[in-house]
Amino acid sequence: MQTVKLNNGIEMPILGYGVFKVSPEECERCVLDAIGAGYRLIDTAQAYYNEEDVGNAVAKCGVSRDELFLTTKVWITNAGEEKATRSIDESLRKLRTDYIDLLLIHQPFSDYPGTWRAMEKAVKAGKVRAIGLSNFYPDRFVDMEAVNQLKTNVFSQQWDAETEMKPYDTRIMAWAPLAQGDPDLLTNPVLTALAERYDKTVQQIALRYLVQRGIIAIPKSTHIERIKQNLDVLDFSLTPEDMESIRPLDKPADFRWSHRNPELVKFLLNYDKQFNPNNK
Repeated sequence: MQTVKLNNGIEMPILGYGVFKVSPEECERCVLDAIGAGYRLIDTAQAYYNEEDVGNAVAKCGVSRDELFLTTKVWITNAGEEKATRSIDESLRKLRTDYIDLLLIHQPFSDYPGTWRAMEKAVKAGKVRAIGLSNFYPDRFVDMEAVNQLKTNVFSQQWDAETEMKPYDTRIMAWAPLAQGDPDLLTNPVLTALAERYDKTVQQIALRYLVQRGIIAIPKSTHIERIKQNLDVLDFSLTPEDMESIRPLDKPADFRWSHRNPELVKFLLNYDKQFNPNNK
């Protein structure tokens, strides 16, 4: 597996398996399938409500813990130094591990400076190897200078974020690397032509584009063949001309999904009340 080096020197797989919206009923099986297919990076979060299922899969998979790279994220309701500290210990328990490889602040809301302090202490205590951010815009990223998990794909290419992060030698980690099922992905003529030329799927072309930019990608699927297919993008390279042909596919950001949209912020702040199965 190809790796990238984080700015603290830790090596991280450039491709991983994401479990956002993978139900607890399916998650353990899917993670076992992914690890069996060759994935070593598994990305979860407190707000996905499936950390425990990931932990069960890790315990059963037969791959030694030091060969796996586990990422999770602290949710808004656990923000602040004391709450975040407790939540990190709870994530460790659910994941059935002594340490988390990469721990992120999931959203740039509430007392995230306090969360960051808790994460720094967790690193010093040996509970976490690396820390970073998720969904932080450049104006908030510069305070912390870390891995930043952003919506990144051929239609949301994050060139401004990349420019801001480059001086700090930090990495973009792409969520929604396959555009969350956007039907335009499968029909775009640039992508379909490249897929035909390389005898790959459109999804593989889209993932290869990110990998060649040095972006960490965590595609999700619950189907074993697609899980395998998403990993099979390291045996070919797009030419510089191919890469340039994809760049114009970048679209203006959709304000509905902007973290500066008050309606989205309200939704995120109430997310735990709506979706946490323990509240039902």
